[in-house]
Amino acid sequence: MKVINVILSGGVGSRLWPLSRKSKPKQYLPLFDGKSLFGLTVNRNKKVCDQVLVVGGKDNFQLSREHLQESSNKQYIEIVEACPRNTAAAIAFAAFSLDKEDILLVTPSDHLIEGQDLYEEALEKAVQLAKDGYLVTFGLVPTKPETGFGYIEYRDNEVISFREKPTQERAQEFIRQGNFLWNSGMFCFSAGVYLTELNKYAPEVFQKASEAYDKAVEGFLPLEESLEIPSISIDYAVMEKSEKIKVVPSSFSWSDMGSFEALYEYNLEKEGKKSHSNLALGCKKHVEFIGVEDIIFVETDDAILVLNKNNAQDVKQVYERLEKEKPDLLK
Repeated sequence: MKVINVILSGGVGSRLWPLSRKSKPKQYLPLFDGKSLFGLTVNRNKKVCDQVLVVGGKDNFQLSREHLQESSNKQYIEIVEACPRNTAAAIAFAAFSLDKEDILLVTPSDHLIEGQDLYEEALEKAVQLAKDGYLVTFGLVPTKPETGFGYIEYRDNEVISFREKPTQERAQEFIRQGNFLWNSGMFCFSAGVYLTELNKYAPEVFQKASEAYDKAVEGFLPLEESLEIPSISIDYAVMEKSEKIKVVPSSFSWSDMGSFEALYEYNLEKEGKKSHSNLALGCKKHVEFIGVEDIIFVETDDAILVLNKNNAQDVKQVYERLEKEKPDLLK
């Protein structure tokens, strides 16, 4: 039995456009003291995991290869999706490639995590629960009423319910009640238990993913068979239905770095500032801000984005509009 770090690296980071592009998504950008989120993910799991397995897309698998080779991770497994089919299938591909007893530590490639000791402590608890036959999710103790995350209602290690991204008022109520955690999107379970539960609760995903995996060539999945796989998240397919779910409440510092607001807060903290500041990203020129607060200025060779940090979630709408009007700006 081995513990495998399954890194999901298929996202495009639409809420971090124009920095994040299809050809170089956010997880590969050296925004964190010259390091990328992908590289940080690989390094922080080394101590607990025996091997790395990357599930990525055909547009950027070369980037993950480069990062792994630079970090001396020569013995990695690679699965390249022909098209994105969401996390239930992506994790199934990983599970199909491993022994049933192997433990999968499933981590997105775009999270920023600090507090290594607390992190490893949570991983060890999750691995033990996974060995006992459970599907484990990680819940983060919330530090504020965040509306951009899903929540887990819990008691000890038991999951009472999963909740969708709430309104501000609902999020404040969750914080007040004190028995809700942020849903981190990280999981831990054995390959065999996951596939059994997937086949039980989402049999079409299991069957179609299996057919696609069987026709993979050197880790590259076929397009025709992949398109037949239902696109559904692991949360909807399995985690919200299975009776084998456990949660590990965790207190390490975590951000999904999914928006410019997250980048703004990271830079604010790094500079030792409390609030009311502005941020320039990607700009080679000197930038001054006068009479404005909480503004983020983003520049690339072909685009400029200016936003208030409180409107960071709206960048995805810009990305979706550009997909129709100016797709070249997303490449």
